[in-house]
Amino acid sequence: MASDKPGSLRVVLVDDEELVRLALRVVLEREDDMTVVAEAYDAASALAAVDLHRPDVVLLDVRLPGSDGIDVARQLAAGAAAPGVLMLTTFDSGDLVLGALQAGAHGYVLKDTPPARIVDAVRMVAEGGPVLSPAAAARVIAAATAPGSRHGRAAVRLAARERLSALTAREGETARGIAEGLDNTEIAARMGVGVATVKAHIGSVFTKLGVRNRVRLALLVRDAEE
Repeated sequence: MASDKPGSLRVVLVDDEELVRLALRVVLEREDDMTVVAEAYDAASALAAVDLHRPDVVLLDVRLPGSDGIDVARQLAAGAAAPGVLMLTTFDSGDLVLGALQAGAHGYVLKDTPPARIVDAVRMVAEGGPVLSPAAAARVIAAATAPGSRHGRAAVRLAARERLSALTAREGETARGIAEGLDNTEIAARMGVGVATVKAHIGSVFTKLGVRNRVRLALLVRDAEE
């Protein structure tokens, strides 16, 4: 196992295929700011590795022996010091993508994603940002807008708007920036304030709305606007 690099992002790899874990380790550990601190092949070993190593990010396969990755993501999100969770898989069905995000995953990226984009996705998830591959994003939109969708668009929109009404004007502007995929620096430039002010707004928004990450917030804003 590689030793930690000073100040590096600590990553746990969870996949039942050893060759996949090996390839991911090679991709991540050639980066100066990343260290793979553990590998796991099923749900039980994944939860144990996270408990022992306290990583910043978990790369988690959807299909695992004994229990699926979505259930693991749900258990990790419920923890006191939840890591960022990036689902990395060959499956991109709408139900799986929505299920992963609803369980607390910060992103969903396919295994055929170019290595450089996987590295970028790990960094974004470590910062609390949302990550969806284009294919996964398309699946989410299709599932959410399909006729007869269980989400009940009108009811969801009304409930989302009611929740967002608790925000101040500046907090609402910050939330919309996050939903558009802007980072803190871009939101600050748009609003004409400092990055520290944006971070303060984000903290207040998360507290008022009861959301734990930018993915959940972005979904809520989009629900309100659809």
